[in-house]
This record gives sequence, C-alpha cells and structure tokens, in this order.
Amino acid sequence: MKEAAPIRTLGRKDIVLFTVSAILLLDTLAAGASIGPSAVFWWIFLGLIFFVPYGLICAELGTTYPEQGGIYAWIRDAFGRRWASRATWAYWVNTAVWIPANVILFSGVFSQIFLPDASLGAQITMAIALLWITMAVNVLTLSVGKWVPNIGAVIKIAVIASIMVGAVSYVGENGMANALSLGSMTPEWGDSLQYFSVIIYGMLGFELASAGSEEMKDPARDVPVSILVSGVIIIALYTCATLAMLAAIPAADIDLVDGLLDTLYLFFGQTESGRTFALMLGIGALYTFFSNSVTWSLGCNRAMAEAAAEREFPSVFAVESTATGSPLGAALIMGGVGSLALVLYGFIAESNADLFWTLFAFSGAIFLFPYILLVFAFAALRRKDGERHRPYRVPGGIAVSQLLAAICGLLLLGALVLFLYVPGTGFDVPLLGGFFVVMALGEVLIRIAETRRRTGDRKA
Repeated sequence: MKEAAPIRTLGRKDIVLFTVSAILLLDTLAAGASIGPSAVFWWIFLGLIFFVPYGLICAELGTTYPEQGGIYAWIRDAFGRRWASRATWAYWVNTAVWIPANVILFSGVFSQIFLPDASLGAQITMAIALLWITMAVNVLTLSVGKWVPNIGAVIKIAVIASIMVGAVSYVGENGMANALSLGSMTPEWGDSLQYFSVIIYGMLGFELASAGSEEMKDPARDVPVSILVSGVIIIALYTCATLAMLAAIPAADIDLVDGLLDTLYLFFGQTESGRTFALMLGIGALYTFFSNSVTWSLGCNRAMAEAAAEREFPSVFAVESTATGSPLGAALIMGGVGSLALVLYGFIAESNADLFWTLFAFSGAIFLFPYILLVFAFAALRRKDGERHRPYRVPGGIAVSQLLAAICGLLLLGALVLFLYVPGTGFDVPLLGGFFVVMALGEVLIRIAETRRRTGDRKA
C-alpha cells in the first residue's frame, strides 16, 4: 500500500539532465575509445539505426502510458505480469551488480589521484562505503535526490567539453596518437566486435525517468522534447569525446579505469596550473561516477517497488519510507547485493581494471534483457492498443513501428550475446553461468510471490 503520494517535481529541464546523467557515462567513454578509431563508426552508425529509433519508442511509451514504474508497466500491459516481472528483475539486479563496477571505478580514480599506493582491498572498502551513500540518497524525495544527477550531468558536459578543447591543442603540437581515416574507422569484424555491445550499452536509459512518471509535472508535454534534446547532446558528446581520447592515447594503451584521468593529465598536465585544472576535472569526474549510481538506482528501485507493490515480488521490495514514499526496501536490498558482489568478485579479480570489466560485462548481459522486451512491448501495444490517444507517436504507420522494434530487438540480442561470447575465444563460461543463475533466482522470487498472492486471495 502506498504510504505517501508522489510529489510532481520533475520538469522538462530535470528530465533532460536526468537522462543525460543516465546515458552519458564516462566509464563507457573509456571502454568505447579502447576499441580504436572504429569506435567513431560505431557511435555514428548505431546512433542512426538504434539510438534514434529506441529514443522514439521510449518517447511514445512514456507519453502514452505515463505510469509509475515505467518499463515494468509497459511490459505488463503488453505481455502480462510474469514477463514484466522478469524484465524488472533483470533491470533491478543488473543495477545492483553494475553499481559495484561504477563505485570500484570511483575508488580506482580516487586512488590514482590521492592514494596511489592503495591496495585493491582498500579500494573495495571505499567502494562499499560509496555504495551505501548512494542507497541513502534513494530514500530522499526526488525533489532533493534529483539534484545529484542534475549536477552530475552538468559536470559531465564540462569534463567532456574540456577534453575536446584540450584535444585540439594537443593534436596541434603532437599530432594524432591514432590515425583517423576512412580505412581506420572501418570496423574490424574480429576482436573489436565484442565492443559493439559496449556502444549499445552506452546508449540505453531513455526510459529511466519514466519510472517516476507520477513525479513528473507533465510527462505528455515534456518527455518527447526531453528525449530529443538529451539524445542530441549525448550522441554528439560521445562521438566527440571518443575522438578526443583517441587523439591523445593509442587505443591499445587506454585503461578502462585510468584512461579518463590519463587523458586529462596528458592534455593539461604540462604546467602547474594545468595540472591543477586536470585535478579539478578529475574530481568532477569522480562526482559523476557517484551521480551515475544515484541516477540508475533511483529509477530501478522505483520500478522494482512498483512491481512488488503489485505483489509480483516479495513484499520487502515494496517497503517505502513513511516520510518520503521512496523505495526503502528495494534500496536496502540493492545495497546488500552490491556489497556482496564487491566482496566476492574481489577474491577473484587480480586488479581494479579486471574487477571493473568482470562486473561491467556481467551486469551488461543482464541489463540488455529487459530492453529486448521493451521494444517488443512497444510493437505489441501498437497492434493491440492502437486506438489509444498518443500525445506523441513514432512517425510512420504500423509497419514502420514493427520494423523499428525488430531492428532494435535484434541489435540488443546481438549485444547481449557478445557480452557473454568473445569472438575467436568462445563463451565466457563463468559469466554465462552467472547470467543463468541470476535469472533463475529472479524466477524463484517471482514464483514465491505468486504463490503467496494466490494463498492470500483464497483467504480473502
């Protein structure tokens, strides 16, 4: 039962900044640039055939079905509660595993700046502390919590703009570290293909703000414009920032954890004032890693709480703060899962970078599953609920909507497979096994909730 009515606090500017904060990830930037010059091709090509259609789909769903829970409500309306619950579980648990990757990135960059001799154990301890600070923000109202991603989005734009300016100066004096030509930007269908999934991953998140639709001032008016504005900002900055990183550092030398800071010091570290400026940008980047975690946990915990409120998951996930109506139960469980992931993977990983990629790839494979259902839910709702008033409608008729959903779905499926399969090597057995174990755990929780719901209905 809802204990506090949602407060309508998210305006158009908030939705734009929230979406930029969700999608524009500086950790994805380093991972994408490590592909090499072909990353530029991937950003532009996939921007046209995936990012734009996916954004249009989310704009229509977010305005036509402005329900609390967002992705859960859309898939429920299209395919029923069981599939909506499976998608919500993957959506939520991926975030519970991805946030550890994000906070370990924070601790790695923090150590690089302030504690260069910090052990992996010390970095994991720091990451766990930041994880719980993130969960604490989740318990605040969105009128307060929204400022974490809002400020993070502004800082991200400032950091990337600084990198772009620094790149122009650096290339003028030193030339390009990687040759950029039509030939070099043509993708190699071998080792670099595994990073295709990283680019797709870096484009997801348009739907996240709609998890709090009841906290938006006017979703029908604001969601389409916000997606358009944020989409242009995101794809332009991703592409330009990738070019800037490749201008400075050979692709083979870009470190998944330290690559961003290496770029900043390379561009600005020749003078004392320049090193101070690079340090300030690095501290700003640290804040964005924190804001990334806050942004995604805010949206995913609300989606999970809504599913649990409909008795699709154990009721503990639906526990809300009596003061703010925020998803207290889901946040506490996410903090526990994330802490366990950090500790367990800490025993396996040999370095910060190894720990980051393991967590990133594992969460990424889980993350893509609900998006496959999302795009096909759009197609299904267009067929069976086509007469509903749509404040925004994807251009074209039913045939166009089905085609866009099919293209997006196939690309998402390919990206999911490539997180678990390395061309030339085969499937990563531990990651593949972990994927099925986590999805099976979700199925168990769904069945437990379903059994309790039926028992309760019979007693009633």
